[in-house]
Amino acid sequence: MKRYENYSLLAHNTFGMDVRAALFVEYDTVDELRAFVLSADFARYDRHLHIGSGSNLLFGGDYRGIVMHSALRDLEVVAEDDNHLWVRVGSGYVWDDFVGHCVAQGWAGVENLSAIPGEVGASAVQNIGAYGVEVRDVIDRVEAMALDGTLRTFTNEECRYGYRDSVFKAEMRGQYIITHVTYRLDRVPTYRLDYGDLRVRVEADGEPTLQAVRNAVTAIRDSKLPDPKVLGNAGSFFTNPVIPRTQYEALKAEYPTMPSYPIDDTRVKVPAGWLIDSAGWKGRALGRAAVHDRQALVLVNLGGATGREVMTLAERICEDVYNKYGIRITPEVNFID
Repeated sequence: MKRYENYSLLAHNTFGMDVRAALFVEYDTVDELRAFVLSADFARYDRHLHIGSGSNLLFGGDYRGIVMHSALRDLEVVAEDDNHLWVRVGSGYVWDDFVGHCVAQGWAGVENLSAIPGEVGASAVQNIGAYGVEVRDVIDRVEAMALDGTLRTFTNEECRYGYRDSVFKAEMRGQYIITHVTYRLDRVPTYRLDYGDLRVRVEADGEPTLQAVRNAVTAIRDSKLPDPKVLGNAGSFFTNPVIPRTQYEALKAEYPTMPSYPIDDTRVKVPAGWLIDSAGWKGRALGRAAVHDRQALVLVNLGGATGREVMTLAERICEDVYNKYGIRITPEVNFID
């Protein structure tokens, strides 16, 4: 197990914030994790944070507590039948590497989630989603450790997945550390291509394949999202708000180009990027933080920005969108003070 005091988190957050953790610990086994959470070292601090690749975090400053990271990167097929197979994966496995492995093996279900940054453990916390698919569609169960060292397995239903939400972000936030996730994947693909121009891209060279979907999704994301190694960012910063259909229809009468995606008979989802763009924020900067000029959902660190500067920019955007449309947009990124 690796253990460092006063440790720089620059390499552990994609916004490029050079903040420090009082203590950083990376564990290689479940037994190491248990030994640490039961140790005097762990008890010394009243704050702890478990991170993945740091692609969904915004640090406001130094973290005066423990930051933990999983190096559990095992992958095993634990069950299979004629139609499905169940794959158990360690929480520290890089998510896109897992997707690439599945596509190479001909395992279907996660190809639409290509090129999403982060690790397997975070996928189950955030309920990541893209291009008409959410990870809850394929999660079978989640294994986690409580802070007293006991293990628990959560069924998909017990995870209480919602839009970019789960029990691990809500009532059990900070109470469990995810160690493994088991996914149920399909032997025969059911392609989900009715999102944007995905179908056109995938079928340009003939019948769809898992690799064609992965290539298309990756190309689309690369064209819209800046490389965090070049321009610090956390990908999509805001969630798309869900509003009553009656409110949307009233707004549509005033703003005819406002797009939406139906949720059910009474609710619709409105793209946060469109709201931010039409509120005049696309490409605008506030100090050293800015809204990306190609994708209004993305906030970027222009160089040397502090977490507080990015948070202030986000607050201004939310305020302007609400004042113009009466719609509240909320950050998908986790603010860490």
